[in-house]
Amino acid sequence: MTSARVFTGRHVEQAVSPERAVDAVRDAFVAHARGEWTMPPKVYVTNYPAGDFRAMPALGGGHALLKWITSFPGNPQRGLPTVTGVVLVSDAETGELRAVLDAASVTALRTGAAAVLAAETLGRPEAATAAVIGAGVNGRAAVRTFRARGRRVSVWDVDRDRAQTVAAELDADVAPSLEEALAAELVVTVTPGHEVVIREGTLRAGQHVSLMGADGPGKAEVAVAELVRAHLFSDDWEQAAMTVTGGRHRLFVDEWEQASHSGEIAHVVESGEITHEDVETLGEVLTGEKPGRQHPDDVTLFDSTGLAIQDLAIALVALEAARDLDLPTLSF
Repeated sequence: MTSARVFTGRHVEQAVSPERAVDAVRDAFVAHARGEWTMPPKVYVTNYPAGDFRAMPALGGGHALLKWITSFPGNPQRGLPTVTGVVLVSDAETGELRAVLDAASVTALRTGAAAVLAAETLGRPEAATAAVIGAGVNGRAAVRTFRARGRRVSVWDVDRDRAQTVAAELDADVAPSLEEALAAELVVTVTPGHEVVIREGTLRAGQHVSLMGADGPGKAEVAVAELVRAHLFSDDWEQAAMTVTGGRHRLFVDEWEQASHSGEIAHVVESGEITHEDVETLGEVLTGEKPGRQHPDDVTLFDSTGLAIQDLAIALVALEAARDLDLPTLSF
């Protein structure tokens, strides 16, 4: 008989702090960039307009992972969560199932970690203001991670009561308006992706934006014009600044293949307005292969689609803490 540890959402939060999640996700990006961790393409099973199912595999750290997760944006109106699913972790040498984890809590932790990691890596070091747009489960995680890193942050949501609840719970501020939230030096958007929140001409010199919500076909949080501006520059920053108002726009993604097919940039890649050469990955920046921000007035945009290697990183940290938790087991 085989048994596996079972991590509920509460157990995942007990096992993995936001600070530890940032470190783990950073290590996962580096391992993937170096080819040490592998990740076959994410598979979508769509049932639009209701929602979609996603199967996400990864291999690394002596383990294999499969995440089966959903995204059904209309569920809150039914009293149901938008995101549900499970994460399965197996021993890569024997194939034995080691753990089953609540996928929503793993996703929230790694989403918050990736958003803040990108902001800290690509934003200006002296950035003083941060804002999270969207106060759902993953938006709350981004606020929680910013606060765990010692940074003040404001939160805005179309549902002001929800924003106030998250702010009160996590000792954050409520942004008076969407416009004021978008004026922060570090911006994280975690919306359903059904409506553009960053319109043409919104971004200002020196800003960083982590775009976390457009993780599937048809979703977008930023206007096409702001994305296209990202490749309208030369190698000479001064020349670029003369032709691109508000500083040079630069695009970063979590993983090119996934982002180019199901991320924020997918539609402009399909049209040929942006190519692989116009985009760098966060992993390349973290390993030092690519430079990241090159000028204080650069406008950096990070397009996140969510990677299985991030889930694997969080799951492995949870497994390390298993001995300290009173976990149920699954026997079969």
